[in-house]
Amino acid sequence: MDGSRCSSWARCSSALRGRGFSGNLPQSPMNALSAQTRDWLDAGLAFFYPPVCQLCTAQRATPAEGYVCPACWQKVRFIVPPCCERCGLPYPGDITTAFECSNCRDLELHFRWARSSMVANDFLRDVIHRYKYSRALWFEPFLADLLVRVAQPVLQAENIAGIVPVPLHPVKQREREFNQAERLAAPLARALGVPVRTDLVQRIQPTRTQTQLDKHARADNVRRAFAPVRPKSLRGERLVVLDDVLTTGATTSAVARVLRASGAGDVLVWTLARGL
Repeated sequence: MDGSRCSSWARCSSALRGRGFSGNLPQSPMNALSAQTRDWLDAGLAFFYPPVCQLCTAQRATPAEGYVCPACWQKVRFIVPPCCERCGLPYPGDITTAFECSNCRDLELHFRWARSSMVANDFLRDVIHRYKYSRALWFEPFLADLLVRVAQPVLQAENIAGIVPVPLHPVKQREREFNQAERLAAPLARALGVPVRTDLVQRIQPTRTQTQLDKHARADNVRRAFAPVRPKSLRGERLVVLDDVLTTGATTSAVARVLRASGAGDVLVWTLARGL
């Protein structure tokens, strides 16, 4: 890793180690609304949802906290070094030299590096699953704040030109009614002062779920799933591909390949969570 990126990652990781969670969310772009607007939104949400944690249902939790109480917040596991310099897979112990994991050595990856904000433990997988498949959109402030608080200081140093959310196939988007990657990209883009680029890559083939596939089958499954919206439309920009969960990197790598073929000079990846 280059020195500036290591420094940003280390500073962010040190802050997370030392702070833990105090019960108060940092002010993120998603929460940076006028007091009057926040009051209206909170009142509207409180009318439909009681101010209790939607995970444990035992503690009080406000709309600004994404209906997740401080006790459940403590179950979040942030990713800190050491980790694979390519895909960001965290490793236990004290490793002081740069290294690549066996997964990255076995696969052809089209991004320079990938990083994630948190470990996809059982707690976080449950939240993401309910957010994606049960339209539990009240978790969005919680997830967005987790994403932004880790990603912003690292990506701020990279001088990126835009964020590209992994697109859904139109059929799946109609079924789900929203693209979670696109929604999560918005607050991060605002924090970084860059656009969300949904005009670059499209998903042209529906694919089966990646859950039960090994790393080589995952790569084959998405190899031809994406295509450029406008071929050769980029002029050397540095872009970030954003998704909710990274496991082998096959999906984000397939999107990165399309961006590079369209003229991107550099492609990074950030995901909300990292599967182990």
